[in-house]
Amino acid sequence: MKSTLYIVNAVMVVAIVILFVLFFGNKQEEKTVAPVQVEGGVSVAYVRMDSLLLNYNVYKTMSEELLKQEESARATLNQKAVELQREMEDFQMKLENRAFLSEERARAAQDNILRKQRNLQELTVKMEQDLVTKQKQMNDQLAATVDSVINVYNSEKGFTFILSTAGTDNILYGEKSLNITNDVLQLLNQPAQ
Repeated sequence: MKSTLYIVNAVMVVAIVILFVLFFGNKQEEKTVAPVQVEGGVSVAYVRMDSLLLNYNVYKTMSEELLKQEESARATLNQKAVELQREMEDFQMKLENRAFLSEERARAAQDNILRKQRNLQELTVKMEQDLVTKQKQMNDQLAATVDSVINVYNSEKGFTFILSTAGTDNILYGEKSLNITNDVLQLLNQPAQ
């Protein structure tokens, strides 16, 4: 159960590092985009999703909230695990010192500890599921918002295709004049009217 939380944490750290490198690694000014017509009347543009996410204010806020919730869950689980460990050590010491008045009381104390251990495992699973659900909701909301803004942007610009890329994923080279990331970002970060 803890390993799943650690894996989720590791993936998030790797994603943040990649986004950090991509954001600070390539700082070039980009021009305003006008549709470039290719043979057959096809016009293409692209959005760098990594740059978009790094600079989209709502995404930053949502990510910070999710990170706070994750830290809170981790702190709660750690606290409960430490308490359980203390109880287990106390039980073991009492058992070794024959401090229980009867075998029944020893069994009852052991059952209580096992119940608390199961409850902690269930809480861990629940908190992990809650975080995954919140992450999915955040991603769905983000995708819907970006899609909506791109549709509005495209209704004005008239591109045939708007592609997305992250780093060198999918688009190995793209003419800078076809990059509409900053235009889309400005629309995303505009206050709602």
